[in-house]
Amino acid sequence: MTRSRAQDTEVCGVTAAIAVIDGKWKTLLLWLLESGPRRPGEMRRLAPGLSEKVLTQALREMKSDGLVHREVHEGLPLKTVYSLTPFGRDLAEALGPLADWGHRRLERLTEASVKAS
Repeated sequence: MTRSRAQDTEVCGVTAAIAVIDGKWKTLLLWLLESGPRRPGEMRRLAPGLSEKVLTQALREMKSDGLVHREVHEGLPLKTVYSLTPFGRDLAEALGPLADWGHRRLERLTEASVKAS
């Protein structure tokens, strides 16, 4: 899905929601931020394989979509902290049932794999 779909007002609601969480890392970042504000370095440590460039891009897109709030604290070095906005919390809560469904699907796949062995 292209990034432009996140700004398209002529799509169905599910497509509109998926457009803002599209990609490998955004759902994980939402999940990490659900427990409270985090610094970028902390998120990178908790998500092995996530590069600084991709993290920065994902957080910028999520900020543009109104999902996260970026706060910069003065001082040396500057301290940047990200947190979910109320809109981002709404999305995280809406994804809960979808995550539950996904876990049930994974259980079915595991059971089918065991039966096939």
